[in-house]
Amino acid sequence: MLKKLCRRSGRMLLILLAAAVFTGCKTYPLDEDGNLVPKTVDEDSSLPSALIHGALLHTEAFGTVDSPLVVALHGGPGADYRYLLPFRDLADHGFRVVLYDQRGAGLSQRFSRDTYIREGRDVVNHLVYDELKAVIDHYRVKPDQKVFLLGHSWGGMLATGFTGRYPNLVNGLVVMEPGGLTWADVETYIKESRSFKFFSETLNDVTALDQFLTAKDHELMDYKMGLTATRNDNTGPEYVAPFWRNGAVVFNALIDMGGKYKIDFSEGIGSYRQPVLFFYSELNKVYTDSWAQHVSSAFPVKELTKVPGVGHDGIVTNANAWTTVTLPKLITYFKSR
Repeated sequence: MLKKLCRRSGRMLLILLAAAVFTGCKTYPLDEDGNLVPKTVDEDSSLPSALIHGALLHTEAFGTVDSPLVVALHGGPGADYRYLLPFRDLADHGFRVVLYDQRGAGLSQRFSRDTYIREGRDVVNHLVYDELKAVIDHYRVKPDQKVFLLGHSWGGMLATGFTGRYPNLVNGLVVMEPGGLTWADVETYIKESRSFKFFSETLNDVTALDQFLTAKDHELMDYKMGLTATRNDNTGPEYVAPFWRNGAVVFNALIDMGGKYKIDFSEGIGSYRQPVLFFYSELNKVYTDSWAQHVSSAFPVKELTKVPGVGHDGIVTNANAWTTVTLPKLITYFKSR
């Protein structure tokens, strides 16, 4: 039954895209940058950016430059930081907030699939953790400037893995509903929340329109991935969190590499003795109390906060939850470190 529904969804997307292409009142050449999806920073110099670890990243920072750094990591793989913009509020409380779209994601520079595949089992170490280290080095203006990591979903997994690798660099760690930290847990969580097969079948159905389109590969794939973004009642009542652009190539590459090499984001985190602030939501049907306990067990010292009345994204995007629960907890935690 699920497969039939997935195929119907794919065919519907196919029909809608065809209608948009062939019946629109105004014609836009699909091989011109920015007509399918927003331009990336290497295509639009007006966007805030920095050349970091060999990639031009979409990035900006808020707050006094020498204040304690709070570096935010968005979900995905392949999403962007648009939905994390509420984190800017921390700048009003004495912090320097850094937001960036990861390599190949959001509005950051795109790279070929082979860029990720050729790194083998070190893809996360070399292209994700080293990039995050370079982001910290780029924004850190004095050696004693504190560094806090704040990661949501996939970003929580990355923040954990980075902290396990550099425990002495991270003065405080906040994770918000990481799907899992071992790859087995990641696969379990995704199986319960949404099927890889659903994404693959829908994307493959929409790909049938390639014979009609001439847009650049990344733009076309990112556009198609955006079409598959739908509300997921399993993970919460929220609609799709706001985003600028998805990164389809990096999404597929990192998921494939994670599955092949069974990447373990909990590696080394047992040596991190600072308290970890762990958020999860009340209305994410998959993120039960027992699942939160299971995933957070990797942290030797932690404080769990269950955010009422919201799902996975609502921890940040729900205005009431943000101002009454999440933000106050973050301020108290960071100031205690």
